[in-house]
Amino acid sequence: MIAVTRCLVCGEQVDRTSKGLCQKLFGEKAKKRLCLRCLANELEVEESELLEKAEEFKKAGCKLFL
Repeated sequence: MIAVTRCLVCGEQVDRTSKGLCQKLFGEKAKKRLCLRCLANELEVEESELLEKAEEFKKAGCKLFL
């Protein structure tokens, strides 16, 4: 059984992209996990900006986004 990661703010399920962004931005060992909406709110950016950044990380070969 796979454990579901929940957003620390709203409780929504955290998808793979959001989890990768949290690890990349807060450090791989950081326990902070936020859904895309809450992460965007915390960083005061648009969700689309985070998705673009995730795509950049993926194209650069970051293992968190493969």
